[in-house]
Amino acid sequence: MARLSVTIDGAPLSDDEARAFWQRFSAYMDEHKGDLAGFAQSEGLASVHPKTSPAGALLVGSRSAPQGAYATAPRSAAAESGGGGGARRERSRKNRGA
Repeated sequence: MARLSVTIDGAPLSDDEARAFWQRFSAYMDEHKGDLAGFAQSEGLASVHPKTSPAGALLVGSRSAPQGAYATAPRSAAAESGGGGGARRERSRKNRGA
């Protein structure tokens, strides 16, 4: 089962704290679509950025980092290294003379 994790200034929250944070995040975002800055402020933070990791969903909170625009959660480098066949496609193009 995928985990819902939270880090604040690089420190992970306990599972219980993370679950409660995610519940507040979900409720806030249901009422205020895309307002990450507003949620961050309600938690006493400067920013909250959703991300994905191999372990599951991650909210990265910071007391100092600026809030970025709401966007699709970026995948972590580890999640992106899981394949995709890019090298295979490149070899295929070379073989076709493309």
